[in-house]
Amino acid sequence: MTTVSFTQMKHGTREDYAILQEFEHQFYAQTAKRLLEELERQGHESLEGYSISRLEHGLQSATRAWRDGADDDWIVATLLHDIGDGLAPQNHDRMAAEILRPFVREEVTWVVEHHGAFQMIYYAHHLDGWNPNERDQYRDHAYYQTAVDFCERWDQNCFDPLYDSQPLAFFEPFLKRVFSRKAYAPQIIKMDNMAGLPTII
Repeated sequence: MTTVSFTQMKHGTREDYAILQEFEHQFYAQTAKRLLEELERQGHESLEGYSISRLEHGLQSATRAWRDGADDDWIVATLLHDIGDGLAPQNHDRMAAEILRPFVREEVTWVVEHHGAFQMIYYAHHLDGWNPNERDQYRDHAYYQTAVDFCERWDQNCFDPLYDSQPLAFFEPFLKRVFSRKAYAPQIIKMDNMAGLPTII
């Protein structure tokens, strides 16, 4: 395999960085594949105590979003919103948001980044020293209601072992579409590109 000539980045040549750029393009193109592999791992390695795996939680969340008529951004976000649980359990929401940030609109990234605080309304009153109203600090934010709705419709209710989720393979095309986008394309991520969650009739 072709490799660069340097042992310190500051000694690299134009040719070295051209080599790396070519390999980076190939590597970036496999992002969706690596995310699928991580989700699969969460099907057999996840936090104990729940009646379903973290993979099944993500599948339920994404399936509910899909059945509600959500767009690709929301479907991929629901599938990945807890993907950080294994590696960053104390800030899993921020980890998931950073994975999504270059490829989805800001509204979606913000909701994923803050969903941990919004979820506390459902359980924190059972834990000493925890604030169930943590989300109140964001009450004036443009995406506040979207985050409330996200948690109510596509997160807190996705722990049902009898729910008929779509399999992971069903969501592979959604992941590939989103992660094949040009990173940080302004027409995708810009703040005024808001949609909220689809209305349930």
